[in-house]
Amino acid sequence: MPRVILYQPQIPQNTGNVARTCAATHTPLHLVEPLGFQISDRHLKRAGLDYWHHVDLRTHGDLNDLRECIAGGRWVCFSARSDRSFHDFEFMPGDCLFFGSETRGLPDFLLNDVSNRVLRVPLDRGRVRSLNLATTVGVVLYEAIRQLTRRDGHGFRAFDS
Repeated sequence: MPRVILYQPQIPQNTGNVARTCAATHTPLHLVEPLGFQISDRHLKRAGLDYWHHVDLRTHGDLNDLRECIAGGRWVCFSARSDRSFHDFEFMPGDCLFFGSETRGLPDFLLNDVSNRVLRVPLDRGRVRSLNLATTVGVVLYEAIRQLTRRDGHGFRAFDS
């Protein structure tokens, strides 16, 4: 399965909602510091509801710490500045799906490192600047899971209980 990485998230409710999606899909969630909130923040906990015990959550002091922890997976970055839609990308097992902070996105040095794997979620930019971080993660993660489970023959039924 893929992994979700939030780079310096700022809004606890978004991270809590992403954590709930990760719990539902058995997806590890990695947070790269500094965070715009404390892990004990009540808004973070409330957004994740009572699913926190199902979240494989790890925090990392910086990108080097993250690299040591998840060596081997492709880094796939998401940016509104990309010209390439995530619809045109083939996700692979172990991909690390990178999402930036709500106000700054991902830093240029990171996007430049993986320039052939920087994707966007299409939207009408004449109407809205961006989607909510939790919405974007959900859309992308479910597409990655759809592709990966389709290839292994199980489909989404793998999560049905």
